[in-house]
Amino acid sequence: MIFGRSERGKPPVEPVTLKILVAGGFGVGKTTLVAAVSEIRPLRTEELLTEAGRPVDDTSGVEGKHTTTVAMDFGRITLREDLVLYLFGTPGQERFWFMWDELSEGALGAVVLADTRRLEDCFAAVDYFERRSIPFVVGVNCFEGASRYPAGVVRQALDLDEGVPVLLCDARDRESVKDVLIGVVQHAMDHAADRRQAALG
Repeated sequence: MIFGRSERGKPPVEPVTLKILVAGGFGVGKTTLVAAVSEIRPLRTEELLTEAGRPVDDTSGVEGKHTTTVAMDFGRITLREDLVLYLFGTPGQERFWFMWDELSEGALGAVVLADTRRLEDCFAAVDYFERRSIPFVVGVNCFEGASRYPAGVVRQALDLDEGVPVLLCDARDRESVKDVLIGVVQHAMDHAADRRQAALG
């Protein structure tokens, strides 16, 4: 780079930055997903689970979980030279939901991460994004030992609109997570195009 310009004389590319939320129930893998794909060391706001929180933090099915996100996770991934995604993982417990409104401000779309062993835990996130018309995909985190279900079965169980993509993923695997994020961007673009079309009437 010479004086802010590349050596070939082309101006440096100013990337488009997009904000994507990662939501879902307690212990579903949101922090893991952000960490798997972030090109920077993710910012985490995790605290140890305590005895005081035991009555409100349902750890059934995730007994090995010892920490919980209390504000957000933050990561970044460059998909192309001109496209950067900022990832914001939301806290899963109901007592932290007041933060969702702030985190969702300006979001392009969202991933609702689901665990088929505790599918009801993601109902609140699905409802939240539907009510605010924020485009989202459902990423079914395929935990070891959990039953695998076709996307159509998950869609029916969550009572999703036909247009909402349901994608199977492994929140620990970078390529799997990238596929889900690309799915969010594509779905958000389609959603925006549909709204423009409807406005033109």
